[in-house]
Amino acid sequence: MDEVFRALADPSRRALLDRLNARSGLTLRQLCDGLDMTRQSVSKHLAVLAAANLVTTRWRGREKLHHLNAEPINAIADRWIGRYDRARVHALADLKLALEQEPMGANRFVYTTYITTTPERLWQALTDPAFTGRYWGATFTTDWTPGASMTWHENGVAIKDPEQVVLESDPFHRLSYTWHALTDEWTASHGFDPDVVARMSAEPRSKVTFELEELGARVKLTVVHDGFEPGSEILAGISEGWPMIVSALKTLLETGDLGA
Repeated sequence: MDEVFRALADPSRRALLDRLNARSGLTLRQLCDGLDMTRQSVSKHLAVLAAANLVTTRWRGREKLHHLNAEPINAIADRWIGRYDRARVHALADLKLALEQEPMGANRFVYTTYITTTPERLWQALTDPAFTGRYWGATFTTDWTPGASMTWHENGVAIKDPEQVVLESDPFHRLSYTWHALTDEWTASHGFDPDVVARMSAEPRSKVTFELEELGARVKLTVVHDGFEPGSEILAGISEGWPMIVSALKTLLETGDLGA
């Protein structure tokens, strides 16, 4: 966590995080626009933020896009918050909230974490019902081949829809599938407001992608959930849900136990 605190100590780096919080997925040129910093300085600050895992990057063609990543703040809050005094707790809580807010104008959610495991084990945790049922509470019936149908099982409800399919399946590297339908049974099982779910159901079908990259004894896991329209209510919901799911996944793989 020392890297995170060092990264956040500089006001210029906090300004870059503020900019990415306002609009995710910016290129280096876009980040430099309007800032009283040279391109070289911005690049150095981004390198520090990336080393602390506060910024994650993805390529779109020849463009390198930068996204704010809330995982390190979640790790502080979830694992070591008791070691800090009340003033620091309040400061971290405010920062955690800021980092998890839906970026204005963004149409995707990007979240990166590092898990001490193997790509094979992480792939199993993403696909095997024995794992997903423990940290997620959801399981899937599918053969995990591109184009295969998926039946979701959650809260005692089977969610079936022709558009629930596996999009990509490159074992131990990349997995992508469409998000589940918001059926009446699913809505009732969660106690959600039918009117809110009706608005969500009118949104385009979104998709989630898991990218796995082996880095020594750890695996870099990047979750990308996209396909949203501006102001999406589903995006707001999954932006709160994914950090909890990924945190539970990391805990399960690294300790074998989800705790109390």
